[in-house]
Amino acid sequence: MVNDEYTYHTYHNRDRLVQIIDNDATTCEGLSILFRLEGCQTSFALDADSFFSSPNRRRPDVFVLNTYDRGKPSTESLKRIKNMRTGAPVFMLADSEEVLDAVTAMKLGATDVLTKPIDNELLVRAVRDALTRDVLLGTVQGGKRPIEIRGFNQLTPREREVLELISNGQSNKETGRELGISPRTVEVHRARVMDKLGARNTADLMRIVLTS
Repeated sequence: MVNDEYTYHTYHNRDRLVQIIDNDATTCEGLSILFRLEGCQTSFALDADSFFSSPNRRRPDVFVLNTYDRGKPSTESLKRIKNMRTGAPVFMLADSEEVLDAVTAMKLGATDVLTKPIDNELLVRAVRDALTRDVLLGTVQGGKRPIEIRGFNQLTPREREVLELISNGQSNKETGRELGISPRTVEVHRARVMDKLGARNTADLMRIVLTS
């Protein structure tokens, strides 16, 4: 769980994109408004093919996908999303309480399945929780613990490198030496990472990472 000392602000979501895929335009529009109020950017498609065929689509941080697409189960769409390997959580919307559909979706990697009519507060809370737990620690490899950043598209490649190294216990000087930059530059990158992840100090940043 996220550390209780972490303070959530909607501006943390300013670069997060929620992709909504549902055949019902009213649902898409309503959810778009809901997540924009949370500070997120949104995009929606009335069917999965429209999303996958879009040539200039941006990688979403969160998917909200109906369990059925044009009358057919969205299992293939869910598989395709997972094969994108973005690590983005997928929340499925079910038009009815079909237990089998929910079980299938969860087995295929859905984060959660919610039944319509949608409990907006529950959905927002679930998505918010997923976003604040987007920094994950991998298994130790070669003496280091790689970090997988899911959904934090606002972090630059260099900021991710700095986060990984300082999370492995390296000092600014050691991090700078490994990356070929000065300790002062490391401090600048670290400050930007802390701002984007909502950490008040380095200890808070480590708590966010280690308790995610």
